[in-house]
Amino acid sequence: MAPVTVMPEGVKSRPTFTQALKLLNTAQKPGHGVPAYTRWVNRRLGRLAAAAAASRGISANGVTVVSAACSLVAIVCLAIAPASAWLGIPIAVLLAVGYALDSADGQVARLTGSSSPAGEWLDHMVDCVRVPAIHLAVLVGIWQAGVLPVWTSWLPLAYALTSAGHFMSQILAEQLLKGRAGNSHAPAGTSRSWLLLPTDMGILCWVFVLWGNPQLFIAAYGALFLLQLPVFAASVRRKYRVLSSPQGRQ
Repeated sequence: MAPVTVMPEGVKSRPTFTQALKLLNTAQKPGHGVPAYTRWVNRRLGRLAAAAAASRGISANGVTVVSAACSLVAIVCLAIAPASAWLGIPIAVLLAVGYALDSADGQVARLTGSSSPAGEWLDHMVDCVRVPAIHLAVLVGIWQAGVLPVWTSWLPLAYALTSAGHFMSQILAEQLLKGRAGNSHAPAGTSRSWLLLPTDMGILCWVFVLWGNPQLFIAAYGALFLLQLPVFAASVRRKYRVLSSPQGRQ
């Protein structure tokens, strides 16, 4: 959990961009066990977005809604727009912006002292829908294009299931271990961040640059799916062992 970043005395309720960014730079979540793109790229983009939002009086929930809207537009384009050489670029950008804003909403809440169970619920609810929706939109897009083998339609379905399972596993384990000795179960170190890269939502976002070339897209998308499978399996096994330990059962 990141330190609480409530604005100190002398700073107005609506800080300037510089004031907000300075405060956010001093109170960030630890990077241990966080995939590389999220750790070094997305959180920095989210920090800039959070500072901009706070300086304009945009609430954390408002940032969550904008994040969801960006992702929704990209998902609709995947599902209903004919694939073209240029379409993948705006889709990738919209998904990446939505993901960056997903990092920003919590930072805005901590900065303004407006963190709440309702805001956390809204954030997780949007994530819970967004993750499988992207893969299901890929399934619809593949089916509509009709240029790839039928078996490729099973790939986004499997990806949706494992992604949803991984997300639920992570969130539920954090809640079950909150305040317990087993809560620090993620190994530290930079190398782990790189090993987790295949599971990084940010990397998935940029794979859609290839959406206009079905063969290249399905090759990159499929490779990412296969690479994240052993990481998913290891993560589930580790969390089960931690929750089964005496510390996890406290």
